[in-house]
Amino acid sequence: MRRKARDTVAAVAIFRRSHRKAPLFCARRMTLTFYAASGSPFAWKVWLALEHKKLAYELKVLSSSAGDLRKPEYAAINPRMKVPAIVVDGGFSLYESSSIVEYLQERYPEGSSLLPSDVQRRAIARRLAAEADAYLYPAATRLYRQTVFRREGEGDMKEIAAAKGELGLELERVERAMSDGWLVDAPSIADFAVYPMIAGVRRFGDKQPQHSMSAQFGPRTRAWMTRVEALPYFDTCYPPHWRR
Repeated sequence: MRRKARDTVAAVAIFRRSHRKAPLFCARRMTLTFYAASGSPFAWKVWLALEHKKLAYELKVLSSSAGDLRKPEYAAINPRMKVPAIVVDGGFSLYESSSIVEYLQERYPEGSSLLPSDVQRRAIARRLAAEADAYLYPAATRLYRQTVFRREGEGDMKEIAAAKGELGLELERVERAMSDGWLVDAPSIADFAVYPMIAGVRRFGDKQPQHSMSAQFGPRTRAWMTRVEALPYFDTCYPPHWRR
């Protein structure tokens, strides 16, 4: 529910992660500004990655309805005018969520890793993250467009049924991918890409119970969600407007 999430935030909110004492290497070597929108699964992926690596950053929450994404100063950072994006050391800017996560791992290899150490397991983690972006998100969005994204009434019931079928297949794939508690060995880019999408589907079901897909979450998926939600930094990354 990417569009609705962005429209919920009324204005640009800025705060620094100053309550945490940043590692010395972060304090000396970089400043990082992170541009996000509340509820965007792609921004949430990056947010989880930043927290997992315990990096210091400045968060700027943008509002689509306020026109923040189309302002010239943001378009200069991300000409596609979407979130997320980062600016590092006051100059280098980067957008596209998985590219950002990969950059964070390579630029700041110290501490918790965002990728497995084994080359084959790394490839699987990257594949799962790519599948979430390329298949899981479009399947969910197809359903949202016919329901929660509509201003009045529901869309075509045949399209809704087809969207549910497509999304159901993707949820089955997620269930089959689970191994040893995490998608790949330990929390990684795979978990941080897939979880926000699944959480969005669950929230959609809470809002539209007649179309809920939560019953199709398998037991391993449910246990995995609980495990992600128990991460010590999870509450920090939770979409602000979802708390209301």
